[in-house]
Parts: sequence; structure tokens; C-alpha cells
Amino acid sequence: MFDIDKWQEIFATLRKNRLRSFLTGFSVAWGIFMLMVLLGSGTGLENGVKSEFSGDAVNSLWVNSGRTSLAYDGIQPNRDIHFTYDDRTLVAQNHSDAKNLSARLNLWMLNQFTYKKKNGKFNVRGVERGMMASEKIVIKRGRFIHEEDVKQSKKVAAVGQMLVDELVGKEDPIGQYIEIEGIPFLIVGIFTDEGGENDMRRAYIPITSGQKIFTGKEEVDQIVLTLDDMEKSKQTEKEIRTLLAGRHHFDPKDDKAIFIWNNLTEYNRIIGVITGIRIFVWIIGIGTLIAGIVGISNIMMIAVKERTKEIGIRKALGATPLSIVSLVIQESVFITAVSGYVGMILGILTLESAKSWLPPSDFFKNPTVDLQIAVYANLLLIAAGILAGFFPARKAAAVRPIEALRDE
Repeated sequence: MFDIDKWQEIFATLRKNRLRSFLTGFSVAWGIFMLMVLLGSGTGLENGVKSEFSGDAVNSLWVNSGRTSLAYDGIQPNRDIHFTYDDRTLVAQNHSDAKNLSARLNLWMLNQFTYKKKNGKFNVRGVERGMMASEKIVIKRGRFIHEEDVKQSKKVAAVGQMLVDELVGKEDPIGQYIEIEGIPFLIVGIFTDEGGENDMRRAYIPITSGQKIFTGKEEVDQIVLTLDDMEKSKQTEKEIRTLLAGRHHFDPKDDKAIFIWNNLTEYNRIIGVITGIRIFVWIIGIGTLIAGIVGISNIMMIAVKERTKEIGIRKALGATPLSIVSLVIQESVFITAVSGYVGMILGILTLESAKSWLPPSDFFKNPTVDLQIAVYANLLLIAAGILAGFFPARKAAAVRPIEALRDE
């Protein structure tokens, strides 16, 4: 393997056939380059989807009110369904497996915040303590909304870190008042949220405070809960739909009357699609590599054919079949290893560059390739290079000197 004469002969052969050597190496480099880029893109897509779900608990159900689409019990369709806090209580009483229950009030139109003399536009939601689990809220300082805050309709607020950074600055706002649409609320906590900047530019207040101060109605927009046993989530969905259908007089089969978002079902469905994409990527990438390896095998067979006389002279002078085989395999492995390494490095550099020049996207983040997979792919490529060179080498070693010297 470290015979200098052999290496000099290999390099001399490569220089003599520059174009052929380049095209052969390019086919291998392109194959592993595409494999790296495709695998990295698949990882970026998977990371993006997972980050979209990271903001909320995977074991959560989000029950949303809608509009009926089916006539039921003499009542015409196109009737709006409006939840109240009693619906949340009904679900709690009938489903002991439902955890971290919270009614949620989306106060979309309220976005004017004032802290001392500073103003800004942020979001506000009326919730209960259970929302912490569903939204995966982490309290940095202070506390979140408590049950007593909801019972007494206290004017308190837990605010996101981004809101604090933009509106408050370095000052500690715990115990200070922030005005929401001119109404003062005592800041009792600061939180972070894995959901991203939008979730951290938000203030949470007791849902009862939001109803009494801002809407004047008992209606709520959502009922949110988590389940310990997500294998029964579909059954729980059906039971909640039936329960609320009885209360609001709509057909339990009417999917538009209420919409239930099952985070685990949606997560598994999308991950299943991504898994299919990754399998497809591997098939395409490996197919491209095989095409390059077959190309090397064909080129080596041509090279052996062109050097038939030379091989005959070598054997006539005493060269062993092993030395002929090792020479051909060594040349094949060299082309494969160098080309594969170049393709791997270019693929990784392309993915690293993509992180900086690709526009931000919620569904495509951090496209990377596991270095271990890249190394294994290269080792597999080298093994395939040995195999690609073996058959031409075996043919070369079987050439009889007298036949080789007569070859035209």
C-alpha cells in the first residue's frame, strides 16, 4: 500500500488520462455531495417541524369553538357555538384523566401596553394556571396566574421576557404596574416560552379578569388540557365532542361545530411524512453513489483493457497476480476515497453556508448532517471502491503474458 513505485505509477496514469480521471472522481464526489445535502435538508425540515411543536406540550388537546355545518334536532346549520367557563367545568367533571385544564380567552384587539412612560404593542391572553403545562411556560422570576387570581378576578399579569426586554429594559418589573389598554395590572411574574419570540411578547392575565374588564361576556375561546395517556387521546376527543354536543345541541358528527387540535396526532402524522422523505432521500442518495461506483468499475475495466500489453510484460518479467490486483485496487480506492472526501467536505460546507444565507423559516432550521453518518458513508464508499476495482483487477491478473503481448 505504501510502495512508492506504485504510487508514482498511479499518479502517472491519472495525469495521462486527466479528463477521464476527473469525470470519474466527479461522479463519486457528486454522489456523496448530493447525499450530504439531501440528508442535511431532511434534518433541517425535521428540526423546523419539531421546533413548531416545541412551543406546546405534545400531549395537549386544544378544543376550539366553531360553526355548525349540519342540521340537528330541528335546528338549522350555520349556528355559531360559543364556549363559556361552564364548558370547561363540564369537561373537568367528566374526564378525570384531563390534566392542567384551562379556559383561554384570546383578546386579539388589545395590544396597547404602557409601562411608566414607555409604550409598545404586545399580545394578551386570559388563562388559568393549567396553561403553563400546555404552552410549556417557564417562570424565570415571580409566579404565574394562580387559582385565587381567577376566583377573585385579580388584575395581575405574568409577562414574557421579550416584552420585558422591549418595554421595561433592565429594570426589575416584579411588583410594578403595567397598563393594558389603560388598565393597570400588577406584574407578578416573568416567563420564557419555547414557542419563540411571539409567545414571549405576550402577557397572561386571569381569564375572569379579561372577561369582566375587556369583554363583559362569559364566553371563552378555547378549552385546553393535557392527557397522561395519549394512546386514548382519540377516544378522549370523541367523548369531549359528544359531551359538548349534548350541551350545545349539535350533531356529535359535525366536525365544524367544534375543532379539536390533538398535538400528538398532528406531530406523529408530520413526523411520519418526514420519515418517508428521509427514506426517499437515502434511496436517491445511495442510488447516486451506486451510479458513481459503477462508473469507477467501468472506467477501471477500460483502464485495464488499455494496459493489457503493459500487464503482460509485467507478468512476463515475474509480476505476481497479487501485485497486479493490488495496483488496480489501489488506484480505484484512491480515486474513490479522495473524491468521496471532497464531496463530503463540499456538502458540509454548503449546508453550513445555507444557515447564513437562507431566509429564516419556521419549517426549515439548522440543516446539518451527523458527522458520524458522513464518515460511515465515506468508509462505505471506500469499501465499494475496493469492490469496484476488484473485478477489473481479477481480470487483469488472469491475463496470460503471451495473449497480452499479442493484444492490439
